[in-house]
Amino acid sequence: MASKTLYSDPRLKKRDDFEDILEERRNSSDLRYALRCYTPLLYKGITPCKASMLKTTVLKSDHVHYVIQQLSKEMGESPDIIKEEAAEILEEMAQSLQLGIIRFFAFTLSKAFKKLFQRVKVNEEGIQRLQQAIQEHPVVLLPSHRSYIDFLMLSYILYTYDLSLPVIASGMDFLGMKIVGEMLRMSGAFFMRRSFGGDKLYWAVFSEYVKTMLRIGYAPVEFFLEGTRSRTCKSLTPKLGLLNIVTEPFFKGEVFDVSLVPISISYERVLEESLYAHELLGVPKPKETTSGLLKARKMLGDDFGSIHVYFGHPVSLRSLTQKKINRSNFNLVPRHIPRKPTEDIQAFVNNTGYRMVRLQQENMVVSPWVLIATILMQDLPGVDSDYLIEKTAWLRSLALLFGAFLDWPDHVPTSKVVASSVALHHNIVRNVNGRVVLIDEEKPNDNSSDDLVFKKAVTVLMCASYRNQIMHVFIRPALVAAAIHTACNARKEEVFSYFNFLRELFANEFIFTPGNAVQDFEDGCYLLVKCDAVQILKQDFVVTETGQSTISFLVAMLRPFLEGYQVVCKYLSEEVIEGFTEMQYVPAVRTFAVKMIISGSLKSYDVLSSDMQKNCLAALLRLNVLRKTKLADQITIKINQAAVTRLVDALDGKTPVQKAALARL
Repeated sequence: MASKTLYSDPRLKKRDDFEDILEERRNSSDLRYALRCYTPLLYKGITPCKASMLKTTVLKSDHVHYVIQQLSKEMGESPDIIKEEAAEILEEMAQSLQLGIIRFFAFTLSKAFKKLFQRVKVNEEGIQRLQQAIQEHPVVLLPSHRSYIDFLMLSYILYTYDLSLPVIASGMDFLGMKIVGEMLRMSGAFFMRRSFGGDKLYWAVFSEYVKTMLRIGYAPVEFFLEGTRSRTCKSLTPKLGLLNIVTEPFFKGEVFDVSLVPISISYERVLEESLYAHELLGVPKPKETTSGLLKARKMLGDDFGSIHVYFGHPVSLRSLTQKKINRSNFNLVPRHIPRKPTEDIQAFVNNTGYRMVRLQQENMVVSPWVLIATILMQDLPGVDSDYLIEKTAWLRSLALLFGAFLDWPDHVPTSKVVASSVALHHNIVRNVNGRVVLIDEEKPNDNSSDDLVFKKAVTVLMCASYRNQIMHVFIRPALVAAAIHTACNARKEEVFSYFNFLRELFANEFIFTPGNAVQDFEDGCYLLVKCDAVQILKQDFVVTETGQSTISFLVAMLRPFLEGYQVVCKYLSEEVIEGFTEMQYVPAVRTFAVKMIISGSLKSYDVLSSDMQKNCLAALLRLNVLRKTKLADQITIKINQAAVTRLVDALDGKTPVQKAALARL
């Protein structure tokens, strides 16, 4: 198969070329593909043990034995009874890779993917790097998570390239799917509870199971750093539980190194886009069932465009820890005895998690539709076609200048690219008399005001999910632009103070590495100067004549988030007297925002998203604007109304934001 460059711009040459792996599938037998000789290269050439032997090794491990003995003393139970419970946990949890099931999935997924997607493009150089890494050290695969398709797609790609299939950390939800759940187990899935609570035995068995697979090089271990699918298509704050587990064998000297491989999976059109919008608006997530999977077959008649899967450079854990972590401390306690990570270890794992997510972001491929959706979100409910074409061409140039990884067809006029993208996303927009407009969801209910808002919100949140896919490219210059626009003066010190205020406020919305505020500010400034939007004269920012439109556009990208947080503060000021519970919070804010939309005092629908509401709540708790108290066995959230007022004034630019002002809120 011929390899083609994604985009010919010389600034993107540092990234690998892509190959469409579906091209061969469309021209040869899927059955022959599924039944072909499968001989992947192995870790140090060692044939993996059987799944049953792996479980036995875990149960006999010193770590699990130690925890069983400790629990026996604490609970007064026989060690044999606790060991039986450990064995039951392991049976529920463990994978059992079987080649026959893998071949079945290879055949079935080939048929499905050819129906769903135009292309599945993979960077072959990344595959070659992964092939080398698998033979040398234990490998941990860290893919982005935007769809249920993610883990199926990765296993399908590795099978295609004759690489070892991963063992995949999966939620217990899948076990509720008759037959399918067990088939997933036999294709490499191992199942974990969403929360372990204080269950020491479960934690011991689960962590030892994962660490044993790493120590013996059983197979690449795969899990999602974000923990769950991102319903908004923004990267989520990394969850560190599994990352702590997979780094421990290295810290304890049980393996020489561990290779962490960030993987970026980019969808031109996300299969669950409508489902996500409904979930964000409070519609309960449907339970994973086999019947639900069968009903989803109707999607096979629709077109979901292309997928790009970029395998990043393996990151050596040994290299990351050099001069940062003193591993000799682990020799002071026997390896099998559990110990709480030290502060430096916790900080290291936290920074590594953010680093991996940022690497995922760097190699996310941005489709033309993402640019179009970004423009539409600033001009709802629609824009003139000619204006959209012109603005898309402008935004494409700006995105490339800022380092975006664009999938833009060579030598194709912008007008055709825009028309093609609009046609692909026919469920969100359509061209009506020369205007590209968002369409409302078809809904059989009566046309009450609330119902009309809901119908509109579904489409807007779907469109917003595509805008969110490029926010990581623009967020730093956008925060600087907003700071220049809002700060009381253009002095660099004042602009940085406001930038830092917004960065702290939106720490749950976007990925900012902790302690990296100055670098983020400098990066944002550099990009604004690079695109000639601003000049920095001595210590003052000066917006150029041509840069005003760029500054305005970047500020408008942030406006839905700023308005969302302002609405939450308004709700807290006007609607809450004593306090509230987390369960009451989301529906109450949504009801309050709907009333504002109906009255015409609020234009942004983003605030209806439960994701934004929860992120705002987390930010306000972190900044001491809110605090949790326990009353009668119930957690109640109390409000510091003075702090809410100061926050609103700061967001409106009515009061200057001084250094460390957040701590005084």
